[in-house]
Amino acid sequence: MEIEFTKYHGLGNDFILIDNRTDRKPMVTSEQAIQLCSRHFGIGADGVIFALPGQDGTDYSMRIFNSDGSEPEMCGNGIRCLAQFLSDLEGDNAKTQYRIHTLAGVIIPKLEGNGKVRVDMGIPLLMAAQIPTTLAAADEKAINTPLEVALQVWQVTCVSMGNPHAITFVEDVAAIPLETIGPLFEHHPVFPQRTNTEFIQVVRRDYLKMRVWERGAGITLACGTGACAAVVAGVLTGNCDRACTVELPGGCLEIEFSEVDQRVYMTGPAELVFTGNISLI
Repeated sequence: MEIEFTKYHGLGNDFILIDNRTDRKPMVTSEQAIQLCSRHFGIGADGVIFALPGQDGTDYSMRIFNSDGSEPEMCGNGIRCLAQFLSDLEGDNAKTQYRIHTLAGVIIPKLEGNGKVRVDMGIPLLMAAQIPTTLAAADEKAINTPLEVALQVWQVTCVSMGNPHAITFVEDVAAIPLETIGPLFEHHPVFPQRTNTEFIQVVRRDYLKMRVWERGAGITLACGTGACAAVVAGVLTGNCDRACTVELPGGCLEIEFSEVDQRVYMTGPAELVFTGNISLI
């Protein structure tokens, strides 16, 4: 089977986008997604994203397979890329704003016309059962909670942006041995559905540096939901302001945790890389 694809990236977090608008079932299996995402034997990407027909009154639906074949609930950089992909597909009929159904709920990205997309990421979930994590009682929050990983105690704050995040603030993100410690966080038994992990350095109250280990993808250059979760955690722990620039290895995102409506807003780029056709085995 031959499929058409388009590759986009958001701050180096790269995705293969597939026009799947005529069928609710992804045309690529999770096993084939692993093949496509291989950087040596395939196209190379952090994940495959499908533009599916809308449901429950939305314009479109979004599904994702990570590079390991797992399916996350949502992806912040990915949904910006999807919004740009949909706009490019629609051409002259393109909207400036879309309502997109995801496994994390309805997400609303808005194309700003300057190469950036602003996304209403919704209200963060904070109760331990919602993350999910056993670091706290089900109806309590895990904020600055001690967790032993690799013979070291880390102060961890847990946030769900529709997908699970464990955030810890450190003196120097560059000193974190991400390749070895990331998997230990991801697969720690206190996270029954595994977790994304963000290591955050506070440069100023309105400027954070972040490195991330993504559940199902490993080290990536950027994570949109992770940046959102980091600012939420920073506000909860008193480490940062509600509006922050978050610097990731691939570039910067602007994150606002609104005091008015308690929703999180993310603004960042979505850039076309190339288009092509590939035959799937």
